[in-house]
Amino acid sequence: MTWTVRLLRAGAFKLDAGCMFGLIPRVVWTRWLTPDEHNRMPLQQNCLLLEHAGKLVLVETGIGDKFSAKERDMYAMEDRAIHDALAEIDADPADISAVIVSHLHFDHAGGLTRLAPDGRPTPTFPNAEIIVQQREWTDAIANKSTMNKTYLRTHLTDEIAERVRLVEGEAEVLPGISVIPVPGHTWGQQAVAITHTSGRTVVFTPDVLPTRHHARPTTNLAYDVEPYTSMIARNRLLQRAATDAWTLLLDHEPDHPFFKVAPNLDKPGEFNLHETDL
Repeated sequence: MTWTVRLLRAGAFKLDAGCMFGLIPRVVWTRWLTPDEHNRMPLQQNCLLLEHAGKLVLVETGIGDKFSAKERDMYAMEDRAIHDALAEIDADPADISAVIVSHLHFDHAGGLTRLAPDGRPTPTFPNAEIIVQQREWTDAIANKSTMNKTYLRTHLTDEIAERVRLVEGEAEVLPGISVIPVPGHTWGQQAVAITHTSGRTVVFTPDVLPTRHHARPTTNLAYDVEPYTSMIARNRLLQRAATDAWTLLLDHEPDHPFFKVAPNLDKPGEFNLHETDL
C-alpha cells in the first residue's frame, strides 16, 4: 500500500541552542546559526498527514494548545497547534484513524489532548489508535527522562492509555508504514517509514536528527538519555537513508525539512544532507 504524504506545520517555537547541541562548543555551533537574545534557536513542529483511499493517519501531534501564557512565552511558541494545521486543509481530527508518535515528550505528543470546557484533558483524535513503542510508553508513565517536566500527565491520560497500541522494535504497523527504533534521545524513540505513492520511502526522523545542523557524528542533544547511543543510531539511520535513497523529513527543521542523504566524500563515515521535494 502507498500513501500520499502532506507536511503539516503545527507551530514554530524555540529551545536553548546550547541544549540542542550538547557538548558542541558555542564557538562552533554559532557558525551554523545565530541564537536570539535568550540563546534560543528557531524550531518547528513538523507533522505528516498520510492518506490512502480516504484513510487518514497522522505522524506526530506537536505541543498542542494546553500551555499557559508564561510557558508559551518561555518557548516563544507560535499561537498555533496541530488542529489549526488540519483545519487549514479541511481535515477533521475525528477522521484520523491512527496517530503514530515518535516518542512521548510534550513537543511531540502534547497535541494528543486538548482541554475540554471543564478544563479536563480530552483526546484530540477521538477515533484514533495511538501507536508507540512499548519501551517508550513504559518509560513515559514512569517519567524516566533527563527532564522531569516533559512526560506530562495532561497528554498521558487514562483515555489516551485506552487507545494505545504498543509495538516492539522495527515493525510494519499499517500496510506501507513501518517504525524503526532510533534510541538515545529516549530508549523507546522510533522513526516512521512510509511508502510514498511515487514508490519512494519517506522517513520521519525524530530527535535523533531534529534539524539539518544535527547531521554530524557528535551533535547530540543535552536532553538525550544516552548521547553515545544516539550518535550510533543517527549514523545507522543516515547510512540506511543514503544506501536506500530515502527522503528524510526532519521533525524540528524550521526551514525546508525534506532531505536526501549522501556520503561525505571528504570525510569518510560522515554524511551530507541535500534539500529535496516529495
